[in-house]
Amino acid sequence: MKILVIEDNADLREVIVKSLAKERHVVETAADYAAARAKVFIYEYDCVLLDIMLPDGNGLDLLRELAARGKRGNVIIISAKDSIEDKVNGLELGADDYLAKPFHLAELHARIRSVARRNAPGGGLNLKCGNVTIHPDTFKVEVDGRDIDLGRKEYDILYYFANRPGRLVEKQTLAEAVWGDDIDQADNFDFIYAQMKNLRKRLKAAGADIEIKTVYGFGYKLVSNN
Repeated sequence: MKILVIEDNADLREVIVKSLAKERHVVETAADYAAARAKVFIYEYDCVLLDIMLPDGNGLDLLRELAARGKRGNVIIISAKDSIEDKVNGLELGADDYLAKPFHLAELHARIRSVARRNAPGGGLNLKCGNVTIHPDTFKVEVDGRDIDLGRKEYDILYYFANRPGRLVEKQTLAEAVWGDDIDQADNFDFIYAQMKNLRKRLKAAGADIEIKTVYGFGYKLVSNN
């Protein structure tokens, strides 16, 4: 998953980032309201961790603007303000969850997994696409119940598309989701082609009945071969 951490406390931000990176998430950060606003309206995120009290604004105002633009980012509020009013306002403005500081990192990871499950196709713990099953908790992939060995980026690409079956994804959007926001400065996307080629080869060899097809001039789409 690609996660944006909006938190002004540098020490806490660093702890969260390191913890999420160990869970194999792609992590981006914003230390204030202006930086957060710039990121959420340029890039896409699977989850946003949002502090309410920022040095140059209020996180609830960012939620209001996201709602007004019809843009959702699976938001979990993380705040030292543990009032009922803040919780209610945050949830009514479109946040998916509210976690009061201080919190245990294990609980944060559990909340993120819960939000991911609620927004995944089928809403279950595992993702199924045809005869392919993805286990996000263990990063395992099975075809007809048999494990297949994927590299980390191959897995990340497959997981990304499995959450968006049938949706056309542009190359730049995929690159940002799997490699991070700064990849938009790359001269070309040859690194995607190499990973995609390997992933397709492994899926085909394992007998998968799904395929990530190229839509020339646009990007890629996950389709069923049945």
